[in-house]
Amino acid sequence: MEGGMHPGTDVSAFRECFSLAWKNPYVLQLAFSAGIGGLLFGYDTGVISGALLYIRDDFKAVDRQTILQESIVSMAVAGAIIGAAIGGWMNDRYGRRISILVADSLFFKGAIVMASAPNPALLIIGRIFVGLGVGMASMTSPLYISEASPAKVRGALVSTNGFLITGGQFLSYLINLAFTKAPGTWRWMLGVAGLPALFQFALMWFLPESPRWLYRKGREDEAKALLKRIYPTDEAEIEIQALKESVETEIKEEGSSEKINFTKILKTKTVRRGLVAGVGLQIFQQFVGINTVMYYSPTIVQLAGFASNQTALLLSLITAGLNALGSIVSIYFVDRTGRKKLLIIGLTGVVVSLALLSATFHETTTHSPLVSRQETAHFSNLTCPDFQSTSVTWDCMKCLKASSPSCGFCASPTNKVYPGACLISNSTVKDMCQGEHRLWYTRGCPSRHGWIALIGLALYIIFFSPGMGSVPWIVNSEIYPLRFRGVCGGIAATANWISNLIVAQSFLTLTQAIGTAWTFLIFGVISVVALFFVLVCVPETKGLPIEEVEKMLDRRALQIKFWRKNSDDFEK
Repeated sequence: MEGGMHPGTDVSAFRECFSLAWKNPYVLQLAFSAGIGGLLFGYDTGVISGALLYIRDDFKAVDRQTILQESIVSMAVAGAIIGAAIGGWMNDRYGRRISILVADSLFFKGAIVMASAPNPALLIIGRIFVGLGVGMASMTSPLYISEASPAKVRGALVSTNGFLITGGQFLSYLINLAFTKAPGTWRWMLGVAGLPALFQFALMWFLPESPRWLYRKGREDEAKALLKRIYPTDEAEIEIQALKESVETEIKEEGSSEKINFTKILKTKTVRRGLVAGVGLQIFQQFVGINTVMYYSPTIVQLAGFASNQTALLLSLITAGLNALGSIVSIYFVDRTGRKKLLIIGLTGVVVSLALLSATFHETTTHSPLVSRQETAHFSNLTCPDFQSTSVTWDCMKCLKASSPSCGFCASPTNKVYPGACLISNSTVKDMCQGEHRLWYTRGCPSRHGWIALIGLALYIIFFSPGMGSVPWIVNSEIYPLRFRGVCGGIAATANWISNLIVAQSFLTLTQAIGTAWTFLIFGVISVVALFFVLVCVPETKGLPIEEVEKMLDRRALQIKFWRKNSDDFEK
């Protein structure tokens, strides 16, 4: 297995992965048990987008203040930054399994706090606890799966973690819809999140540690026994030998395989090159806007002109389903096509999709329905004060930007794109508007082009999910030398969550300041930069044993050609 690709990787990896169900179900048990960490990650990402619609209804301060809405979303991300940073150290010190158990306990406690929160402050504290758990799990689960997987199906098995992330998002939207009519709506949505954490804790309690971590800690007999359960007998001996040589080389070069510091990380060429690719991918994964779409997809649907919470959640469910479908595509192609090709194809589609979204939102906002004084006068003493005090013609977008007090648009009963009324925004006025079979808008305006925005959103997910959705986690689980894997994985995951925080905390503010169209255009420009980054800086690791990746990085020169099979590189 040293020195090149496995025969048949391109053709049979997907088939080989699923044949494990009867050939070696133990490997699938390890992969799916650890992959529940991805389910936690995805569920939390998805559930808050729907819950936020109802949290705003329960806590008026949250409805009035965009900063509180962004904080409820982004404090989990802030917790995840700390969790990922601690997780990197904990993975190397105490092992992958212990890190997952700690992550589960934190997530479970956070879910209980959120479900019982009497005010926004305690809700935010619960979100921080959940974030700590998600941050640890986000970098530990793919690492555990990678180190416990045969090389030729490693990409597909690590992709199951990505599938469970998107599956968690899909599940969260289903649960959001299920509880829309239940008392304490959002409390159920957030509280149910504790169940997958409890389930994974129970599973991981009885599973072993990663074999590579065990070997590096001197527990060679346990590591060998575990590798023999993962690989066929002949391949297991080769893996054990490769692992032995890797650890011995570390000790020979560094004097000890235990001493790691940031100076050593930056001075080691293979690690430095790996970090450029790994951290860069994680940063770009967020800055092309994916978690903006997942956190705020119901809000984006409303911005596209669909008024009701239930409609927004239902359409967002379709988005989450496409995301999960894209992860299945990734499982099939990642070991056939390769990591880099999936990234290139995906990012190209993302750029086109964001351009479509930007153009559609520009058209929606510049051609919103006018405000009719006659329609507004129909609702006595409820006229928006800012509109009442001006003689200038207003449209719906101008109405929604009024802030003292905030105002809403009550659409025409004849046709939602005809001139409507600009009224004070509160629950009483909303009920009066809807009582006359009119649509009530506070986030976006009625439009004939809203369906095009939905197509753009769907295309974005279809292209993002198989490439930038799954591949950055796969690359980061296999690109670093063994002795640096936990720390470097933690650095990359921390970079991902910091980027996530910046995007989540700024999205609503950006849409208010420069508009949704320009916000998506910015994401599109960043996606173009990401495309060039992948072309130049990301190596192909398809089919390589983990120990071989280090050798490939050591002799690798930056190349823009990406369609060359990596076996060619080894022949040189």
